[in-house]
Amino acid sequence: MAIEVPRLETDRLILRGHELADFEDSAAMWADPEVVARISGVPSTAAESWSRLLRYIGHWQALGYGYWALESKVDGAFVGEAGLADYHRDSRPSVHGKPEAGWALKTSAQGQGLATEAVTAVMAWADDVLAKEFAVACAIFDPTHAASVRVAEKVGFGNPVKGTFGDQEALFLERALGR
Repeated sequence: MAIEVPRLETDRLILRGHELADFEDSAAMWADPEVVARISGVPSTAAESWSRLLRYIGHWQALGYGYWALESKVDGAFVGEAGLADYHRDSRPSVHGKPEAGWALKTSAQGQGLATEAVTAVMAWADDVLAKEFAVACAIFDPTHAASVRVAEKVGFGNPVKGTFGDQEALFLERALGR
């Protein structure tokens, strides 16, 4: 049975489920060295972006939560992605059993408060829906990614812990759900 992704709206954004038609925009964003500089550090190939898009769609079907495509209300343009996932990360500390918040915006959409706007909507949805199943959500960052850490802190993430993700140093934050 297909699950319909909830449509969320903010002042400037529509958060909607990904569609196969989002592939080119998403792939272009993930291939941008500036976008991935403090995420993976390596631009994604088209095949990696295709797998990511299918993973986004599959999260909703398998888990009942996932990522949204971010669309500008002004012109309908794709501006990024934000949501919650369970990636079964190889990390210390473990994030197993905690939805992991994440977001990425096209370079042209950065620095305008859109990430904070999107993540605020995502976490409000999580407070209403996921708090029944999960006590906290987490987020993992490159410790030098100050802009994303600020976004996380603005929407209530805290309790910083340094650890590792794979073989890289990482900053882990948590946020109670249902507040």
